[in-house]
Amino acid sequence: MAIYFSEVFKQQRKAKDLTQEQVAEIFHVSPQAISRWENGATYPDIEILPSIAAYFNITVDELLGVDKIKDKERIEEIIKEVTDKWNSGH
Repeated sequence: MAIYFSEVFKQQRKAKDLTQEQVAEIFHVSPQAISRWENGATYPDIEILPSIAAYFNITVDELLGVDKIKDKERIEEIIKEVTDKWNSGH
């Protein structure tokens, strides 16, 4: 399962017009940690996720991109259904 944290986090940070250094101060981590989060090299500790989500006024599900995951799974289901019908002559 893909995790979209890095892109959601980066979008939220930029939407608030914050630098990586400013966000690092807010969450008491190093600027290098923020960079690694945004590059998908590492993820924040699970205990900090609710604080990050609250700061950006989104849910943890939104922060992790759960909607994107569900959308991707639904698209894959539809493609399989259409392919199956096509192959069976419908």
